[in-house]
Amino acid sequence: MKNLPQTLYSAAQARELDRIAIEVFGIPGYQLMCRAGGAMFDCMVEKWPEARSLVVFCGSGNNAGDGYVIARLAQAAGIRTQVISVGEPEKLKGDALTAFQDYRQAGGTITHFQEGKAIDADLLVDALLGTGLDRPVAGIYADSIRVINQAQIPVISADIPSGLNADTGHVMGSAVKADCTVTFIGLKQGLFTGQAADYVGEIVYDALAVPDEVFGSVKSSVFRVLQKPMMPRRRCAHKGNMGHVLIIGGDLGYSGAARMAGEAALRVGTGLVSIATRSEHAGLMNLNRPELMCRGVESDADLAPLLDKTDVLVLGPGLGQGAWGKEMFNAVLKSDKPIVLDADGLNLLAESPMNKTHCILTPHPGEAARLLRTSSQALQQDRFAAVEAIRATYGSVVVLKGAGSLIASDSRIAVSITGNPGMASGGMGDVLSGVIAGLLAQGLDLHDAAEQGVFLHGRAADLAAAKDGERGLLATDLLPFLRQLVN
Repeated sequence: MKNLPQTLYSAAQARELDRIAIEVFGIPGYQLMCRAGGAMFDCMVEKWPEARSLVVFCGSGNNAGDGYVIARLAQAAGIRTQVISVGEPEKLKGDALTAFQDYRQAGGTITHFQEGKAIDADLLVDALLGTGLDRPVAGIYADSIRVINQAQIPVISADIPSGLNADTGHVMGSAVKADCTVTFIGLKQGLFTGQAADYVGEIVYDALAVPDEVFGSVKSSVFRVLQKPMMPRRRCAHKGNMGHVLIIGGDLGYSGAARMAGEAALRVGTGLVSIATRSEHAGLMNLNRPELMCRGVESDADLAPLLDKTDVLVLGPGLGQGAWGKEMFNAVLKSDKPIVLDADGLNLLAESPMNKTHCILTPHPGEAARLLRTSSQALQQDRFAAVEAIRATYGSVVVLKGAGSLIASDSRIAVSITGNPGMASGGMGDVLSGVIAGLLAQGLDLHDAAEQGVFLHGRAADLAAAKDGERGLLATDLLPFLRQLVN
């Protein structure tokens, strides 16, 4: 996913970019289609140079036009090419019809889709369905997708894997599992979150030589997170300049979560970290991490002096939802200091909703569903809508965790594409809370701390997985890589 633009677009915005390029800047639509097919063909040759045979699945819309262009170019290059049409190509319209006619005039042949017929090729092109899909795939298209996915040969998709929603990344009944997706002009937001990670493969982007002014004509509020370097420290800096984070959590039997959050805050550069936990844990939690200052608190009165001395609060890791956790929750939410809410802090917030503008909420889909009083399955169908709904309801910066984590503030939604499946293990969220709090303590504002925290957390996991593999990755394995990344 190298050299991708930062700005992401909805399907409607991408269509508007196309329209402006054609109608305002005078670029013929068929010329853009030929450029798209050429970009796919070039990508295909680069990635699969040994491929000598090609099967192209074409649907009945503009996406099919890209397929016919690729087929014509492949045939001209001496690659054995077969087009399988799903639908009636003679009924294509506009530029797609022109692409079909040019392929036929060049001597290309077409086979109508027949389920059960074996596919014999080195490579398969998916040009079935484009970004306009707004209902579940059914009938012959669903059958075609099933055949493509069962073919066990590499697949390259035009613009978006057929069946994947370009706005949400949700699979519309069924979708092609591509090894590579070549996408054009507007980089679609649905390629980077939801179920997309299991379907898009490597994403390759081509602007098709569209002028920069076209992109300036369509405003988007969705962006990919890029890492920002930390500001160099002054030579005379001391721990008091680097902020003081207080972690509140660790009910009886759950001390590890607070400990991991605290160490993560230290590893990203926080000057001081205190942990307010149950008295039974306080004397043990920092045995092999003495830099953590652990205090036993049993009531809000015990907590009050610690709240006064610190700059940033983390509430939730190992907090529990019992009487102690609720007392801590009520005390912390009265504070006007920046608060990172996670785990049971979020579950308690769902029970007692309130609007807080100085908080960062970090729910996984289950916690997010509780905040919105819906199911996680329903929520995952449109993660962009869900994260914005939580932000609107609770007035905070919101991190919706998962593959393609989303970070919503009042002005934008950011998407972070760092991270890997090895992060599906306990404690990862606790580490993230500590990372975000540590960045807040060092002066980042709420949305920058959330965006950069999610990016660094995922990137640290990627580096750890590259070293020893994804399976068996532990939350604490991220800590040394976090220190590398902030430096």
